[in-house]
Amino acid sequence: MKFGKRAGAAVAATGLAVAGAVAAPTAGASPGGSPGSSPGVAKVITTGLDDPFGLASLGSGFVVAENLSGEVTKVDRYGRQRVLLPDAPGVAGVAAGGHYVYSALGGSDETGDPPPGTFKPTSVLRTSLKTHKTKVLANLLRYELKKNPDRQKQFDENKEPYDTLSNPFAMTKFWGGLLVADGGGNDVLLVNPRTGHVRTFFVPPTVKDVKACLEPGMQANPGVVGCDPVPTGVAYSHGSVYVSTLGAEIPGAGRVYKVNAKTGKVQRVWKGLTAPTGVAVGPHGAVYVSEVFYGAPEGEGPPPSDFDPSTVGRITKISPSGKRTYAQVTMPTGLLFKDGNLYATAWSVASFLGIEDAGQIVKVKASAFH
Repeated sequence: MKFGKRAGAAVAATGLAVAGAVAAPTAGASPGGSPGSSPGVAKVITTGLDDPFGLASLGSGFVVAENLSGEVTKVDRYGRQRVLLPDAPGVAGVAAGGHYVYSALGGSDETGDPPPGTFKPTSVLRTSLKTHKTKVLANLLRYELKKNPDRQKQFDENKEPYDTLSNPFAMTKFWGGLLVADGGGNDVLLVNPRTGHVRTFFVPPTVKDVKACLEPGMQANPGVVGCDPVPTGVAYSHGSVYVSTLGAEIPGAGRVYKVNAKTGKVQRVWKGLTAPTGVAVGPHGAVYVSEVFYGAPEGEGPPPSDFDPSTVGRITKISPSGKRTYAQVTMPTGLLFKDGNLYATAWSVASFLGIEDAGQIVKVKASAFH
């Protein structure tokens, strides 16, 4: 599976070559896992979501980005849902703070104009929980065109982009503002939540120490060596920012960077991951990484007749000592530590399998990791 230069219209659209007749999750299946997995691995908080990507804490509950329907949805601790923001096509990242909910619209500049009344791709939005009004804070494509933080060549001689220029995928809020992982721009941007001012926070390097990343044809942009990082997740914990990168979806090329929140300098790197799409940090320093495509059939064409889509995906836990354990959670993307518990979106790319309204938020138990 290859990701080319940057994430396309949606990070999920590229990897799962598993179209065809597949079954939706059933009542007999373990929450967030396969029908044959051990019971109690995860507890389902809510169901019926449309490709849930980003996940954030909101009061005693959550806010989630439903990428397929283009809705930002509030979910209370009992699993009841209420749409906070419709008409947000390609919404991928969400954050909350004070009396506001923030959202980052993915897709790309190549998807064309959205229907009338909706917000454009690459926008960062702020929605008031009091007035329910939404303001456009920033346009990340505009920033990419002006600053081009990764310094890759953007256009060919016909002024056509070599690849997607901006595709925000994840977001978090901390004392310094809003951090947005832009998979298309290959950077993490810092957005002022009041003024919308944008600046570059961190630009991960291309991956050159994985052999497959050096093969011809891996890059759409001329002059680039190695796999594009493609940032997909961002979290803040105890003075550091953690960034997961897809690594062009090449097995083992995924990374998690620990970065100083003030200086943007790299403090630590975890390697050997496969297509990370989210990151969270536990209260004792353990790093959790969602690998949405783990276990997916490789190659083109329909999956094997006995393929079980619920077996795709896992969450990797990396202890402070570096020990890794794994929990099988179906197609996880957004991760969140809240009140000492790990939560994840599950079945987050189910629509690409032809399964509708299958998305979940699940609480993953500590006993799930082996």
